[in-house]
Amino acid sequence: MTRSNVVKGRQTSPKEQLWSRPYTAISIIVGGLVLLILGCAFSIAKGSKDIPLEEVWQALVAFNPLNSDHQIIWELRLPRTIAGALVGAAFAVSGALMQGMTRNPIADPGLLGVNAGAGFVLALCFAFFPGLSFNQLILFSFVGAAVGVGLVYGIGSLAKGGLSPVRLALAGSAVAALLVALSEGIALYFRISQDLAFWYAGGVAGVTWAQIDILWPWIVLALIGSLLLSRSITILSLGDDVASGLGQRTALVRLGAVLAVMVLAGASVSTVGAVGFLGLMIPHAARAMVGVDYKWVIPTSAILGALLMVVADTVGRLSNPPHETPVSALIALIGVPYFFYIIRKKVRDNL
Repeated sequence: MTRSNVVKGRQTSPKEQLWSRPYTAISIIVGGLVLLILGCAFSIAKGSKDIPLEEVWQALVAFNPLNSDHQIIWELRLPRTIAGALVGAAFAVSGALMQGMTRNPIADPGLLGVNAGAGFVLALCFAFFPGLSFNQLILFSFVGAAVGVGLVYGIGSLAKGGLSPVRLALAGSAVAALLVALSEGIALYFRISQDLAFWYAGGVAGVTWAQIDILWPWIVLALIGSLLLSRSITILSLGDDVASGLGQRTALVRLGAVLAVMVLAGASVSTVGAVGFLGLMIPHAARAMVGVDYKWVIPTSAILGALLMVVADTVGRLSNPPHETPVSALIALIGVPYFFYIIRKKVRDNL
């Protein structure tokens, strides 16, 4: 019995475990939206050429195609910033869903092979079907994400005693390493290393409006679906026995959550590459602040994930001009220590 299920020596009830801070959640969501808008404005204004915020506003409300600053804003910086916010929210919410349905605080699209699976199938596409459109690449990324999830859960379930957070992490690490190695082998054999370099590094540089037009409906629909599943995920996070006793159709909920994760992670990886740890840190931090009710965890994670991605992209662009630091590297600088902190806390709580 872990400390999280005990209060002063007694077993807690499901109602006691479903603690939440709705007013804190609302404050974080509203404040996060304000910071996200400011962060997006700063991201659009700053770069190799600094553009005044007044000019940014003019470009948004009265675009002048003859103005070079307006061209930079609309063709380069605005789609890049929008893509960063979308995929940041997608990675964060996919991590929240995985942590909720597996009751595993270290579940993450990167740690559990979802990103690696999507990247592996993208390598196959570049090698054998180089003429695929971006929309087709997104669909194949969904398939790759499903392959990654299936392999991790299949291997983890083979162990005696079934899945546990440690077995899931180990299986995810092994599958991710295997799929990354296969992807690199394909890249070397077919000489497509340069094509895959962007996905390995991770980043939103070069995202176009055509990609945004394809990307945003998938992510928005999956985010809406995640919100609709939030109550069921909250109940599922209490355990299968409790969820079944409350009338929860656990298999159906898990299927819906897995589909949402596949769409969110697959679409994001196909656009910006494998950005790890974002889906690990943000949901964990969100639960610590707003409680375990996923009605609040999911929107909080979406806002904070979008904010972190936009800020990381801006810092990566400005930290070493004219070169860019990959977003995945910057997030990993925070994510790796945070990962070890979660592992240590999990071990301490189970003592």
